[in-house]
Amino acid sequence: MGAATLAAGGLTALATGSAHAADVNVARNGGFESGLADWTCSSGSGAVVSSPVYAGTGALKGTPAGQDNAQCSQTVTVKPNSTYTISEQVQGSYVYLGATGTGTQDVSTWTPGSGGGWQKLSTTFTTGPSTTRVTVWTHGWYGQPAYVVDDFSVFGPDGGGGTDPGPSVPGAPGGTAVSGQSANGLTLSWNAVSGATGYYVYQDGVRVKTVSGSPAQITGLAAATSYSFQVSAYNAAGEGPKSAAVTGTTTGGGNPNPNPSVPKHALTGYWQNFNNGATVQKISDVSSQYDIIAVSFADATTTPGAIAFNLDSAGLGGYTVAQFKADIAAKKAAGKSVILSIGGEKGTISVNDPASANNLANSAYALMQEYGFSGIDIDLENGLNPTYMTQALRSLSAKAGPSLVITMAPQTIDMQSTAGGYFKTALNIKDILTVVNMQYYNSGSMNGCDGKVYSQGSVDFLTALACIQLEGGLDPSQVGIGVPASPSGAGSGYVSPTIVNNALDCLARGTNCGSFKPSKTYPGLRGAMTWSTNWDAKAGSAWSNSVGPKVHGLP
Repeated sequence: MGAATLAAGGLTALATGSAHAADVNVARNGGFESGLADWTCSSGSGAVVSSPVYAGTGALKGTPAGQDNAQCSQTVTVKPNSTYTISEQVQGSYVYLGATGTGTQDVSTWTPGSGGGWQKLSTTFTTGPSTTRVTVWTHGWYGQPAYVVDDFSVFGPDGGGGTDPGPSVPGAPGGTAVSGQSANGLTLSWNAVSGATGYYVYQDGVRVKTVSGSPAQITGLAAATSYSFQVSAYNAAGEGPKSAAVTGTTTGGGNPNPNPSVPKHALTGYWQNFNNGATVQKISDVSSQYDIIAVSFADATTTPGAIAFNLDSAGLGGYTVAQFKADIAAKKAAGKSVILSIGGEKGTISVNDPASANNLANSAYALMQEYGFSGIDIDLENGLNPTYMTQALRSLSAKAGPSLVITMAPQTIDMQSTAGGYFKTALNIKDILTVVNMQYYNSGSMNGCDGKVYSQGSVDFLTALACIQLEGGLDPSQVGIGVPASPSGAGSGYVSPTIVNNALDCLARGTNCGSFKPSKTYPGLRGAMTWSTNWDAKAGSAWSNSVGPKVHGLP
């Protein structure tokens, strides 16, 4: 569209005005809660709709047709020699906003399109020395689709013509609580907020419902899974602050053990697809003590979220792809699970929207089919988005079925609170999660579940931090202790196999504890993990030969 299509009066630069303390909204029914009262629309081109709306229950929908641009207007009472800010929220293509009869210069502004979301249009006008009435208007453009307008306002000095009562933004709802748990649903309730038109419900930070009042039924949830909820109130003035977050957990699940191919107590080891001075291994060389072998690592691609895998045949002494695949098949035949780890210290894979979540699921499943991997390990040390990582893992689970193995290797800081992204993700996928092997190394000091600070390298550090996960919602079968196989395997935090075994005894049996002793035992504890099978082999397999039998001998 060229300059000839612009509204009469000439366009002004887009300006965002703000009302002074004494200013009022001299427009009437700007939220269209009272239908088209106070408005005149050309040729019956305007109507009030209930969706979409920016706030409240109504919005104006104008439909251009033929030589009609679907203009709707009202005349407002103003004060001479005064400046007013006119604004509205719009959706649609080529939506205009303006004022005529100002007594000075008539104004208008416009937008070529809002991309499907709400966009604010705003400009200002100044009245002449004798101007007491101004016509304000909005319209679409010829041959363009319908447009939608809401939250129309004209702020400035009171001209004496009266105005709608100006609602204030409602406050945050109090008393938010979760009740009525079932395997696939929860009931969320809260106290009513004065002046609220309705309420928005947020699940794990994403708006999922708009309701007129409490309570709200949240359905379609996963069994034995924790979710975080907040509620906000809204009216014609806008949306108020969110309530304090409250967590609810669906019923069911018991001891999940969602992957029956993994033994009740399992040893996990990371296998290095590179040579960094540790023993170079083929998959067939990995000790039979290891039940889960995590191939390190998947490669990022130019497609957001998508992964690839490239065997370092040269660095591994000529290990061929064909032999690699055959070795995976042999491990699987022996009851082992070989999975692909995503991330690591240099991992640059991000899953931050629906598209990248879908890309991760599709590419991971394709690699499982190509190489025979039994699942994936999430080891993203740059953090993760729980909403979209959950989406990706559930999508992968739908493709792969109940045999899928999902492990996670968060850093200690990632599992200090259920509010963290890793912890949220683990709880979100509790029904399909195999094990979280937190890395109890390269960490420094951390809080235990008793609120005390513990330093890495001790039994207490392992047990008091594991307790946070065990009491924070994970099943014992989903908790493992991750440690280096030798001092060369990490910058700090190495502990001897004896310390690891004592921690396993403390958690599962209540014996061999340090100063920290859990309030109960967790005999279903999954086991332990190490970085890496290669460093373990370099040290004569001392770690797996000691910790493996301990893990497999847990009650």
